[in-house]
Amino acid sequence: MAKRYDNAWDAIYDDDPARAESLKIKSELMIRIEKFIKGNGLIQKEAARLLGVSQPRISDLVRGKFDRFTIDMLINMLSRVGIKVDVRIKKAA
Repeated sequence: MAKRYDNAWDAIYDDDPARAESLKIKSELMIRIEKFIKGNGLIQKEAARLLGVSQPRISDLVRGKFDRFTIDMLINMLSRVGIKVDVRIKKAA
């Protein structure tokens, strides 16, 4: 029987659960920022100004370049536009 995974990151990083968890968190934060940008009808230059980064950084974000962002940076960007991030810690299944 094939092994089943809860998400793609767990499957890709089967041998490194810490990396999978980090990428899962980054992807959730990046998706939320992208939703903010689209939901407010912002162009990248406007989004960059509001989020406190350069326009090329916004381009990296919407292109999903995970390696160019830290979780800390993404949380700071959300905070700048009044979006609060809650952290929950629980034992892995």
